[in-house]
Amino acid sequence: MESTIPTVGIQGTRGQQDGTNQPLRDLDMGEFIKLMVTELQNQDPLNPMENSEILSQISQIREIEASERMTKTLDALRTSQDAVLLGQSLANAGGLIGKNVTGQSSTKTEDGVQVENVTGVVDRVTLEVGKPFLHIGDKKFGLDKILDVRQ
Repeated sequence: MESTIPTVGIQGTRGQQDGTNQPLRDLDMGEFIKLMVTELQNQDPLNPMENSEILSQISQIREIEASERMTKTLDALRTSQDAVLLGQSLANAGGLIGKNVTGQSSTKTEDGVQVENVTGVVDRVTLEVGKPFLHIGDKKFGLDKILDVRQ
């Protein structure tokens, strides 16, 4: 997934940049400081950069870094949560092996999708596209399609 994080515009002797340059998008704090020092060394002495502009740019780069760190943390949490949920679903499905279950099985046909209720003893569980499926003979259905479970 590509991030669309806004970039910091740089004010200098050549005017305001629009912030769409890819190299600016990947700056870390150290590179940004080097860029600012270079900018300060080469600025027009008759029209120097204001302190508020410098502080504003530093603030913006810190906000971007904080946003990137938060995004990475949230992505890691989501991945962990997805793994836990998959484990729980797989454990729930595995617990139904040997149980008498009724569920809705869907089969693609030339006319569309045929849905039928299937009742029987679950003989195995498979994992497809990150979701567990219960199998009764040659029919299969997901946990969300269970209608009834009996001993």
